[in-house]
Amino acid sequence: MTVEDPFARFGVVPLFTLTSDDVADDTPLDRAQWGAGGGGGDVSPQLSWSGFPPETKSFAVTIHDPDAPTGSGFWHWAVYNIPASVTSLAAGAGAAGGAALPAGAAMLSNEMGGKSFTGAGPPPGTGTHHYNTVVHALDVDRLDLDPSSTPAILGFNAHFHSLARAVLVPIATSGDI
Repeated sequence: MTVEDPFARFGVVPLFTLTSDDVADDTPLDRAQWGAGGGGGDVSPQLSWSGFPPETKSFAVTIHDPDAPTGSGFWHWAVYNIPASVTSLAAGAGAAGGAALPAGAAMLSNEMGGKSFTGAGPPPGTGTHHYNTVVHALDVDRLDLDPSSTPAILGFNAHFHSLARAVLVPIATSGDI
């Protein structure tokens, strides 16, 4: 399967490579990446990226489920101000408190209100959900966001500074766990 850039409709940018020891395109999420309420571990996936533009000054990482029955999707994770020298995040980097994030990086609150990664949990009867896991290569050292900003505000600001992005889209179906 060829994964398409979920942000392409806002303007095409080059794509670079995103890999993971934990998630893959069009492949069901492991139990660890499911939410605790659905029998999972709320563990953010390991991510590694390469091939981004040399002028990249920082990265942002977002995980969004556009298939959530909300009208606006569901933000699972939003991290920004990751230094350009960092090209991977370990599994569990999205734990509350951010201690496993690189120096200078910051998390915004997910849809559950926590500054952490929250795992999948498609409600019964809502079918297959796609988890747009995106690394944004940015042309600024940092985004000056209010710590109470939403992931959508991060996306808005990243849009105007994106040089390129990398995408993985694992899936989960209600009733999988």
